[in-house]
Parts: sequence; C-alpha cells; structure tokens
Amino acid sequence: MKKLRIILEMIKFEHTVFALPFAFLGAVLGSLLIHDVWPTLSQWIWITLAMVGARSAAMSLNRLIDAKIDAANPRTEERAIPAGLLSKVETVAFIIGSFTVLIFSAYQLNMLAVYLLPIAVFFLVFYSYTKRFTWLCHVFLGMTIGIAPLGGWVGATGTLTWEAFVLFVAVALWTAGFDVIYATQDADYDKDVKLYSIPSYFGIVKALRFAKVFHIISFTAMILLFFITPLGWIFLFGIMIVGAIMVYEHSLVSPNDLSKVNVAFFTMNGIISMVMLAFTIGDLLL
Repeated sequence: MKKLRIILEMIKFEHTVFALPFAFLGAVLGSLLIHDVWPTLSQWIWITLAMVGARSAAMSLNRLIDAKIDAANPRTEERAIPAGLLSKVETVAFIIGSFTVLIFSAYQLNMLAVYLLPIAVFFLVFYSYTKRFTWLCHVFLGMTIGIAPLGGWVGATGTLTWEAFVLFVAVALWTAGFDVIYATQDADYDKDVKLYSIPSYFGIVKALRFAKVFHIISFTAMILLFFITPLGWIFLFGIMIVGAIMVYEHSLVSPNDLSKVNVAFFTMNGIISMVMLAFTIGDLLL
C-alpha cells in the first residue's frame, strides 16, 4: 500500500480530473447525438476504468522513460524513480496492470473501441519520446489527451463522426496550450541538455504567444460545437466562462514572472474541464 501511494503521487492521480470530464463529455454528446439516449451505467463504469487505466499507464511510462532526465533536473530530481522511492521493475508492473485495465475495459464496451486501441496505446507511449526530437511535443501531448473525448464517444456509441473530431481539436489544443505554459519553467534546462520544447526553442516570450494561439483555436472549436450539435445556450454560456478562465490563466504568467505557473496549470485547467462537462450535461438535461 505504501508503494501504491508513492505511485499514485508520482503520476498525480488526482489530476485525472483534467481528462476524465472530457471522456464523459464525449460519451454524453455522442450518445445523444447518434442514438438519442444517455450512456448506460455500464458504459459510464467501463469508460471511467478505461480512462483511469490509460492515464495511469501513460504517466507511469512518462516517469519511467524520463527517469534520467528527471534525475538531472533540479526541479524534478525528487520524483519517485530518480529519488529511489520506486524501482523500475515496480513501475513496469504498475504499467502492465494499467494497460490490462484499459484493454479489458475496451472489450466490455464495443469492438470499435478494441480495434482503435493500438492507436491509443501508440500515442500513450510515443508522446513521452517527442521532446527528444521536436518542439511539437506539446501538440503530441495534446493529441494524446484529445483521445479522451474520442474514447468516450466511441465507448458510448461504437461510432466516430466528424463532430467528435471537432471536440478532439478543442481538447488537444487546450492541452497543448497549457503544456507550453508549464514548460516555461524548464526552458533554460531543456535548452542546455538539448531537449525540445517551444519555450526552449523559441524563447519564453514567443512560447506564451504560441500558448495563446493554441487556446484561441481551442476556444473556436468549442464555439463550433454550439453550431454543429444540439447543444444550446446553456452550453454556450459555459464556453464563455471557459474563455474567461483561459484569459485569466494567461494573465497569471508573463515572461518576467513565472511564479504562478503551477496555479495556471493545475487549478485553472481542472476548473475548465469540470465547467465544460457541467454546462454540457446541464444544457442537455434542460
């Protein structure tokens, strides 16, 4: 149990709140749009377990793959693996268990979810390597998180439509934007050790501009959902709140003051995902 607590702390298990609401959003929106029914209790349960398994595997893999990098970075040297609190064998065992939960859950949903599993697993593994060769690593992370609403959509409907990909773009670029902001903390270190990121490659000033552009496109995709789905004015009001939070998020950081990056990254983004889910369900109910 002590090791499990260390693992859950290492992967920041509580931050599953970032992606899980989007999986639920995809499930609800897809189910009502395609079948005009709400997801069943069984679908809610298996989508939740699939998401928990996917994120746990991805984060554990990221910590395992980046163990040497984390050990050399003063900001991350106290993480569980470089600090010796967890062995690589223990981490691999947890990864195998997490992927098992993901695969089993997909089989309980439908065969399209099973057929698409290799694509999801590829991104869950691949994104951790992208910082070694491209500054587009933030976009790859965004695409990986963007699979959450697609997974929810597929899990509840057994289909994929173009509306689902609009939701994918919204989530992917929202994630990429806040990951760029978070990466400003390591801009100098990444540049010194030749790791790629937008802040290390373009500088912090331009990086924050990239983040703004990503969030503008994300917000636009959210607005587009209002026009192409049955979602109404309650949803639109929620998106206006999300937009205001994004603006506030960017006001917290500047090239000369990055002290509030963690507030922008963790608190604001947890709120954004919950607001989108709450106002989507509220709109569809009312």
